[in-house]
Order: sequence, then C-alpha cells, then structure tokens
Amino acid sequence: MLVLLPPSEGKATDGDGPPLDLDSLTLPDLRPAREEVMAALAEVCSGPEEEARRTLGLSPTQADALKRNLSLATAPTLRTDQLYTGVLYDRLGLGDLPRTDRILIFSGLWGAVGPADRLPPYRLSMGVKLPPLGGLAAYWRREAKKELEAFTEDHLLVDCRSSAYAAAYKSRAALPVRVLRERVVDGRTKRSVVSHMAKATRGDIARSLLLENVDARTPEELTGALRDLGYRVELDQGRLDVVVHD
Repeated sequence: MLVLLPPSEGKATDGDGPPLDLDSLTLPDLRPAREEVMAALAEVCSGPEEEARRTLGLSPTQADALKRNLSLATAPTLRTDQLYTGVLYDRLGLGDLPRTDRILIFSGLWGAVGPADRLPPYRLSMGVKLPPLGGLAAYWRREAKKELEAFTEDHLLVDCRSSAYAAAYKSRAALPVRVLRERVVDGRTKRSVVSHMAKATRGDIARSLLLENVDARTPEELTGALRDLGYRVELDQGRLDVVVHD
C-alpha cells in the first residue's frame, strides 16, 4: 500500500543542508524531466517580474519565490518532510511517523518525491502552464508514467491528492479519498463534499494508516482497517468516502 499526497502551497523558505542532488531523489530516472522543468522555470523567473508572477499565479507579496526559483541548483536544501507545511502536513506529522517509505508526494517541479528527499525551497504549482512545456499535469503524466507505474506496481494506492495533482498520474489501483460532511437539516440527513477541511481529514487518515502499519491489498481491506480505527468510511464507485459530522 502507498499513500499518494499533494505538496502544500505553504512551504518552508530556508534550508540548511547540501545543495540539490537530483540523483539522490526518489525516482532518479526522472532527472532529465526535472532538469527540463527547472530550466523552463528559471527562464520564466528571470524575465519581467509581473509576467513571471502572472504565469506562476503569485501575488506581489510572493515575489521572493521568484528568487528562490532561480537558485534551485545552489540553495541549501531540507528534507521534504520539513519543507511542506499547511493543514494536511500539520495533521500528518511526518516527522514522527515510522513508515514514511509508504508515502509518495506529487510536485509540479519534481514530478513525485519521497519524504526523506532533500529539496530546496521553491514555488511551482501543478496547475501552472509553464512555457514552453505547457500544463504541468499533462507534462508529468507523459514524462513520469513509466517510472511511476514501475514504482507503484502491485500496490493499492490510497489517493489523498487534490484534483490538479491527481491529474499528473492516473492508475486503476488508485482509490481516491473523498471527504463528506453529514448533517441534519430540517429533520433530514444531508451530505456535502468538504473542500478545505478535507485536507485535515486526509492527513488524519494517512497518519492513522502509517502509525498502525496498515498494509491493505484491496479497497475492502482498507475500508475494514479504517473502520477498525474508528473512521466512518464507505466504498462508492471506486472511491473511498470518509464521512464526518459537524
């Protein structure tokens, strides 16, 4: 079983480790593709600031990210489990999990990485259309398909990614995790899809699975394990629904 995660928009801004070593990253055969994206990103960030920010979807207060993107090869690095911040990663607590080798984190810049990989701070979302490469989800879906299929072969994939990152790699073995809020309105039970706080629930789910060393082989095994851990979950047309209450 592998848990697939998105990165976080929020990231640490300073590292203290050695410079980037592309050959040391998870899926090292992605090096040519990673170098191509790094070069395209540097080209954009070295141009007019306003145009670069518009391409990358950054606000004026995020202009420092352009400078970080220009020093990827030489900047101090830090472990991925320290780089990514935000709601999902706060709840996941990567720093004290015993089996982080069961996690694969998708990235607009790197394709996919592991929690122990060392990366420089950067800013590049999967939803960006990066000249001249185009949409990054389509780019990685093409460039990383072979390596990702080999890496995930024979694993059930607990897919906690957001839609933009899920588009970068699609697999029949992936079981998307959807979070539904259930509440009673005028005496009737209603459910709605949770957006922002779904990150917290997905972080909780991933942490529970890894802490308890769950290694499910099928969606049914995963559902049973999560119910044993106290979650209310249902299988629905190739998707795992987690039901939460107000």
